[in-house]
Amino acid sequence: MTNYPQPIGRNRSDPPIEASQVGYAVDVRVFLAIITTTMAVAFGAGVMMGPSDPALVIPVLNLMGIPIPPSLEGYRRLDGANFDDKSAVASAAGKLGEHYVGSVPTMTYHSTSKKAKIQQGEITVDGNIAIHDDDDDDDDEESVGITQPRREATNHIATLGQKIRETHVNIDTPVLEGTADNLSFERDIHFSNASGDEDIDAMKDANLRDQTSPSGQHLLVDIKNVDAAFLNSESRLAEAMVKTVEAAGLTMLSYHCHSLHPAGVSCVGVLLESHISFHTWPDEGVITLDMFTTSSKPLLPALPDIERLFGVPRVNAETGEEEEVVSVWSHELRGFRTDEERRANVYDDNSDLSNWVTSPLEVTKKQIVTVKTEFQQIDIWDASEREDLPSYEDGVRLGFGPDDPRWMQHEYASPTRLLFLDGALMAIADSDAEFHESLVHPGMFAHPSPRNVVILGGGDGATLREVLRHRSVEKVTMIEKDAKLVELARMHLPKMCNCSNIVGSSDVCFDDPRAELVFQQPKDYFESNKLAGIDFWVVDGTVPETHREVPEHWFNDKEFVDSIIDSLSENGVLATQVGTAPTILDPRADLGVFHHRERFINFLEANPKIKSIFVYEEAHCGFYEPKAFLVACRDVTCRRHWYAETDEIDYAIYDRIGGLKSGMPSLVHYDGATQRSFQAPPRAWETVYCRREPEPFECAYRGLDKDAELFEFDPENEDESAFEIRTSKNEETGENEVAVYAKVDMPEGSYLMPTHLAASFEVSDDSMENVYANTQIEGVDKATVIEDFIDFVDTHGHPSIQEGSGKNYVEVGGSFMMRISEDPKEVNVRRWIPSHPDGGRPKYSPVYDRHRHSFDVFIVASRDIKAGEEIVKPVGLWDI
Repeated sequence: MTNYPQPIGRNRSDPPIEASQVGYAVDVRVFLAIITTTMAVAFGAGVMMGPSDPALVIPVLNLMGIPIPPSLEGYRRLDGANFDDKSAVASAAGKLGEHYVGSVPTMTYHSTSKKAKIQQGEITVDGNIAIHDDDDDDDDEESVGITQPRREATNHIATLGQKIRETHVNIDTPVLEGTADNLSFERDIHFSNASGDEDIDAMKDANLRDQTSPSGQHLLVDIKNVDAAFLNSESRLAEAMVKTVEAAGLTMLSYHCHSLHPAGVSCVGVLLESHISFHTWPDEGVITLDMFTTSSKPLLPALPDIERLFGVPRVNAETGEEEEVVSVWSHELRGFRTDEERRANVYDDNSDLSNWVTSPLEVTKKQIVTVKTEFQQIDIWDASEREDLPSYEDGVRLGFGPDDPRWMQHEYASPTRLLFLDGALMAIADSDAEFHESLVHPGMFAHPSPRNVVILGGGDGATLREVLRHRSVEKVTMIEKDAKLVELARMHLPKMCNCSNIVGSSDVCFDDPRAELVFQQPKDYFESNKLAGIDFWVVDGTVPETHREVPEHWFNDKEFVDSIIDSLSENGVLATQVGTAPTILDPRADLGVFHHRERFINFLEANPKIKSIFVYEEAHCGFYEPKAFLVACRDVTCRRHWYAETDEIDYAIYDRIGGLKSGMPSLVHYDGATQRSFQAPPRAWETVYCRREPEPFECAYRGLDKDAELFEFDPENEDESAFEIRTSKNEETGENEVAVYAKVDMPEGSYLMPTHLAASFEVSDDSMENVYANTQIEGVDKATVIEDFIDFVDTHGHPSIQEGSGKNYVEVGGSFMMRISEDPKEVNVRRWIPSHPDGGRPKYSPVYDRHRHSFDVFIVASRDIKAGEEIVKPVGLWDI
């Protein structure tokens, strides 16, 4: 007997509990019958109401004795004919065609399938496809119709209605890449009926659209404030889609649209070149569209048609007026192109035009003009980003108050106008003053009085505008290769060429009587006109920033650069922009994308007529990165003006430029403080310069030696001072003399009295000349203190090693008490940076420009100095 576990609380001796039935008993056979019947009923309902193939549905309905729905009436058997009967299918197609809306225009397709005989298909105006037998062996052409029924609307959330019969156009023979000079790029495609290689070669001479390159164009468009009824209509949307494809010069193969629940439409069109698709939100008034094409034909020209066809404005329910349709879009080049193809395409993602305008979806943009001339492609756009806020000028124009909330609303911000040449951003209207003032005035004020000026490029007129501000200018020759750029600047860039507020000028800068416009290649103009006596040359043009060589650019033409230098007057100045400012991460300058700039600087360094070169940068020009500029001078006295104090520059601006007709200041960005920031280039220039091979001599002195000791002089604390002052009487003169002695051992290279030397004061040659002149005025009592000051400067001061700078440094600490000796055996001091091995300082050196004050004051021990030894300086310590 089997022992089963007993329920809790019972003993084995208790009487057994009788079993009884709980719930209802179900026969499995009955259960299966019910399930089968339910499935059959569901299938029948689906056949009658759901999206099923008529070829399957009609026989089942006939078997069940159910009437055929009107939408499938065209598929009913006719007089016992089967579904392979072509006339029956054609009749059905004709009936279904009456229900189709939004059909495509008539188009013809061909096939070269090896598995089926060749047929020709035609999409009719009713939206059906008629297949014609194209077999040459059969003289009697037969055809069969394939219907594309439009789905019936449904309220069921799980279905999109009648299933759409898909149509495929199969092409077995690929379209080869065309190599002919003039491809027609017709919409029709012509294929040979044969499939051998010899026929593929024959196709090369046909009019083929080149689709073999693995690249394309992608256009994304978002539009809002669109009419809800339009966005909810399959037929109207399909019509707009077809017309868009036609306007773009593309080829529609088929398309499908679906109404969504409770509102909205999704459509996709299959193109020979790829696809077009979109989705709508009628209640929100929004449509988002995506168009991709592998065609070489530009896709951007289709944008106005897209905005026109899909931008049906909605009516504001409160005002009854149409709302402004707003669109944002993005254009991208897709796939893979060769480097040459990328460089040749202004819409490549490396171009400024792409990065600033065509690619960012968040940028609102408007195309003003695009012109392809014999020299370049000119693009002018208005653009603004979504986070842009109103400017000061916007607030003044719109009358904003201090607490006006519109200051923080993007829609009140004016877009900025942008000028592109061959995809490179050349000018930003809102910040053109910062750029062009930085380009022109540092070089103009480096010249004492520029009268004859030449501008290379500058077709937008802004450089000419800045030059004409200088009252000393008598003649300006502007050499611009492209007359069309000047024409477009007059029409679309009026702010940049506006001289109406300049005293003595014209309303438009190009019309100023001092200006002569020459439309010719600069090099050709030079060869036919021997220019000379030019006080100021300014170059306003594109700068190559690429790894590839650009031999045609003037940066790479030494002969042309030398001819410009030869045309300068004795104290002439050359100014140019030199591209994007470097960073400390850049490689050696002659290896990176800026090797063109380095080569140009090398040309200037090698020319004996150039005496000084300055580089500087400005971060407020509106570009993504700071812009770099260069000024080169034929005379070292250029440094005197370059290193001028802020008040000197401010006075020069007042004296030479003055104010505007309106009484406002003539310049909005450049002044003495701005020039002060240009005098020492940022550290990246020094870093990249010192990557030259071999390393320049002065690069070893970019900072004080952290391993060297510093020995200070402290006259108020003799115990802490490393030096002591001893007084002795000169036996020959009988006068007391002072000398400086070391109290401790000082190793070679140690810095001596650095704090006192850093306190040396700077005085210019101009200041000393003025002080001396005051002592020579008749009737003015001699001021002993002034004469003593002049004597002190003459004795203890020294000129800067920056030749031509006009600066002098006067020692005021303990160092001026050091004895000077001609005996090299006595001397134990030298200046921190020794004389340059080549003599003087290099004409171009960011190191000297950045450390010029340190190089002019610090001294070190030239050998080991013992405690108790006198500190002696050499004669000519600061000689250049």
